[in-house]
Amino acid sequence: MSLTPLLDSALRALPIKATEARKLLRRILKGGIITYAQPHAIDRLKERALSTLDCENVMRAGVVEEAEWIDGAWRHRVRTQKILVAIEFLSEEEVLIVTAWRL
Repeated sequence: MSLTPLLDSALRALPIKATEARKLLRRILKGGIITYAQPHAIDRLKERALSTLDCENVMRAGVVEEAEWIDGAWRHRVRTQKILVAIEFLSEEEVLIVTAWRL
């Protein structure tokens, strides 16, 4: 029996601490899946003159904040001095970019 479904449901049940979220995000960036909320995230990136590469760079180098319960999911904000990216972990292998904006 695979533990992945149990782990995936646990990701949604309780918030992940910022330090653990940072580690998980790094693993996903190295070999996981990055998805974008459709059409919201893509539309906001275009409106705000941001690219998907900008988002990935923020996730790679930014500060991960503690999770907040928003719209039925635990979301983290990852920020640099200039850009903030809101993310949601969908599994241990996948992160969803909900939106992003310039600070």
